[in-house]
Amino acid sequence: MSEYLEPRDVACPYCGETFTIVIDRSAGSQRYIEDCAVCCRPVLFDIEIDADGDIAGVAARRDDE
Repeated sequence: MSEYLEPRDVACPYCGETFTIVIDRSAGSQRYIEDCAVCCRPVLFDIEIDADGDIAGVAARRDDE
């Protein structure tokens, strides 16, 4: 795995189950939708990358909020 790719466990805001996403730190801060690996509902992710290229925050929420 690339040095910029970092796996992160997140809880689905719909079903509450934990699944793993892979964050590409080289892409900077990002917002995207990825389906939950358990219930297949769309989860909106807000990923914050700091000036050093480290993950400063990961927020997962329903896409209908």
